[in-house]
Amino acid sequence: MEMNWQGVIDAFSQMSGWEILAVILGISYVILAVKESQWAWPFAFFSTLIYTIIFWDGALVSSSVLNFYYMAMAIYGFILWKEDEHGETLHISQWHLKQHLLFIGAGLAGSIVLGYLSETYLGARFAYHDAFVMVFSGIATWMMAKKVLENWLYWMVIDSTAIVLYFKSGYLATIVLFTLYVILAFYGYASWRKAYDEARSL
Repeated sequence: MEMNWQGVIDAFSQMSGWEILAVILGISYVILAVKESQWAWPFAFFSTLIYTIIFWDGALVSSSVLNFYYMAMAIYGFILWKEDEHGETLHISQWHLKQHLLFIGAGLAGSIVLGYLSETYLGARFAYHDAFVMVFSGIATWMMAKKVLENWLYWMVIDSTAIVLYFKSGYLATIVLFTLYVILAFYGYASWRKAYDEARSL
């Protein structure tokens, strides 16, 4: 996949103020999530609100529905990450391989079903690719809200897949954002891994 950098530059120049704001909010959300800050979730809420509208207008149905789901998860995550009366917050946890295999299997099945439905009945573009990103992003977002360490590994794969989807869809500026998300996912995993190991050693 050869990147058309002139196309990226043109795409940035054509971005609306709302799309630029969504990008800034989205990056802020991930950075704050890496730091386990509860305030990551309000940034996520408003970023995904904007993207819900943008993707709906671009006929990426699954991505639009996904961002609507993100809005609900932002509220859920904000509540989960809130300190209790003792000043304690939700701790980072780790899943066993069996749990991952179960969720991956369910995610693949869901992607196929959703891809078929959105292509057949909604006329969605790149339906199966879009559905894969939607379903697994939904799983990974729930994992992040629950502070499951491996959510960052899922995001590495999901965001890399999304880069290809948005390249085919013409959202060239968004590719740059998701490339940054991949880098931040590596950073997030390293940061959470360190915090998890330190907590276990106490």
